[in-house]
Amino acid sequence: MKEAGEKNMTTDRPSAHTIEDMPTGRPGDVAVFPYLVYIEFLAALLCSILLLVWSLTVDAPLLQEANPGVTENPAKAPWYFVGLQELLVYFDPWIAGVMVPTLIIVGLMAIPYLDTTHNAVGRYTFRERRLVTFHFGLGFALWWVLIAIGQFFRGPNWHMYWPWEDWSVVKSAGAEMWDFPWWVGLPGLVAYFGGGLFFAQRRWPWLRERLGISRYVGSVTLALLFYGILIKMVLRLLLNVKYILVTPWFNV
Repeated sequence: MKEAGEKNMTTDRPSAHTIEDMPTGRPGDVAVFPYLVYIEFLAALLCSILLLVWSLTVDAPLLQEANPGVTENPAKAPWYFVGLQELLVYFDPWIAGVMVPTLIIVGLMAIPYLDTTHNAVGRYTFRERRLVTFHFGLGFALWWVLIAIGQFFRGPNWHMYWPWEDWSVVKSAGAEMWDFPWWVGLPGLVAYFGGGLFFAQRRWPWLRERLGISRYVGSVTLALLFYGILIKMVLRLLLNVKYILVTPWFNV
């Protein structure tokens, strides 16, 4: 009995030297330290070296000394705020400057409470988390698209200049913009959110069962608001639509 107990104690003790003996619970899994940490450290070191070389060899894109009597046209914020400045083109200031950033922050904070599943936790996998990974990546990419448009495609008077257009040719301030009538915009918004909830239920029926009704409605509503920004950008850039819904209190 004593020998059997000693044998079990020695064989059940995990080894710190081999991957196979790590108590991971799943075959093929490896410990975060040192295997992943070493790779991340080397990647961070390489990025730091590249940034250091870049900063030493390339001058900062600074403009001439500011002149209080001459206003720059276009006057742009630093690149990390140009995306927020670009949003002002598509929405009212309080929506673009207050509501959208607040929804982004609140939405990111709500992710752990909306998505409570433990599926693929602790693993880098796309196959088992395609839906959420796609939306998170698309939202991250959209912010960089807003920065790129504001930084490289907005010319004098903040007009849109495509790559083949000359910035020296100042466009007229009276651009041909138009709004949807309220009897089109209001039913359109109702149909958009109602149809989005119905489509998500039909396309991903397991989503409501996994999240529950409240978390399901919250998650889909945040996704629809996100896609609404994309739709509004396309309507403005391609069809010169200024507002979808015009009311005495706010415009969308």
